[in-house]
Amino acid sequence: MGDTDIKFSPENLCKRCVLPEVKPMIFFDSHGVCNLCHEHDQNRELEEEAKLLESDLLKILKKHKAKGKYDVLAMCSGGKDSTSALYYMKTRYKLNPLAFMFDNGFESEDAIRNVERAAEKLGVDFMFFKSSYMKDMYGKILETKSKAVICHPCSLWYMDLAYEIADRHEIPLIIAGWTKGQSTNQKIMSKCGCNAASPEFKDMSEATRSFLDTYVRNDPRYKDFPASMEEVMKKAAERKTKALVISPHWFLPFGAEVYVPTIQKELGWEYPQLSYPGRSTNCMLNFISVYNSMKNYGYTHYHVEMSKLIRQNVISREDAIRDLEFQISKSQLNAIAKKLNYQYE
Repeated sequence: MGDTDIKFSPENLCKRCVLPEVKPMIFFDSHGVCNLCHEHDQNRELEEEAKLLESDLLKILKKHKAKGKYDVLAMCSGGKDSTSALYYMKTRYKLNPLAFMFDNGFESEDAIRNVERAAEKLGVDFMFFKSSYMKDMYGKILETKSKAVICHPCSLWYMDLAYEIADRHEIPLIIAGWTKGQSTNQKIMSKCGCNAASPEFKDMSEATRSFLDTYVRNDPRYKDFPASMEEVMKKAAERKTKALVISPHWFLPFGAEVYVPTIQKELGWEYPQLSYPGRSTNCMLNFISVYNSMKNYGYTHYHVEMSKLIRQNVISREDAIRDLEFQISKSQLNAIAKKLNYQYE
C-alpha cells in the first residue's frame, strides 16, 4: 500500500480462536487455549438446546406480520449479511420490507451502491439517512485520546434511530444482518449482539461509558443520547410500536458460502474495494476505530465475533486470521481523520 504502511497482526493468539491473551479478562491454559473457548465447551449442550431453527423464525414473522404498509424495517449497511437479510425478507418470506441505510458521513460509495441496487432490483422502498450529528463526538474521542470504541456510540445512535423509524411507520419487526458471531444466549430481542458485561467487551464498554458520561452528557446537543444499549431498549419499550429486533442469519441453516453467490447473481452485489475486516463492508471511520482498538486493547470486536464463529464451526481459524490482518497507509488513515480535524503523528 505504501506511504508508511500500518500493520497489525496480533501475536500469541489462542490456539483455537483468534483472541490474544489480555489478562485478567482473557487468559490461556498451559496448551494455549483461552478461557472463553473453555467456557464455550462447558456450555455446548445448553447452546445446542437453545439453537434457533428456521421454523422459529417463521413463527416470529407470522406473529408480528404488520397490518400497515411495511412488514419489516431492514437495516442495510451494504454488506453481504444485511443485503442478504433484505433479500430473504422479500423473496424467501414474501414480506414487504422498508430498506433503511444510515450514513454517519463516512459511508463508502461502494456500500451505498450495493443498497441502491438491491432496493431497485427487489422493488422495495429505500430510506437513506445521512447526518453529521455524530461528527463532533467522533472528533472528541480522538482529541481526548479516549479508549472508547468509536463504533459503540455509533451503534447506539443507529439502533435508537431504527427504533424511532419503526415506530413512526408502525413496523413491528426490525431486521438486522447480524451473524451467529454477533448473537449471544440472551433473548432474541438483542442488545445488538454485544454483551457489554462479557470479558471480551468489559474494558471497551467501560471506556465507552466513561467517555459518554464525561464528555457527552454535558453537551446540550447530546443531552438525550443513550449511554448504553439498555437505555436504547428502555426507550424502545416505551414507544407505541414495540418493535422486535432479529436477524435471519441466527435461524438459517446455511451461511455466507450460500448467500454471497446468491446476492451477487440476483442483486449485483459487490465487495467494496476497501474495507475491514477482509470480505466485509464497513464505513471508512471503521479504520480509525480498528486502529485505536488494536493500539488500546490488542484486538477488536471483530476478533470477538470471528472467535465465536470459529467455536461454532461456521468459519475456519485460518480464514479469520487472514481477514483480520489490518493494513492501511498512514496517509489513508489521516485522510479519514482529517474530516474530524485530527491527524495521527
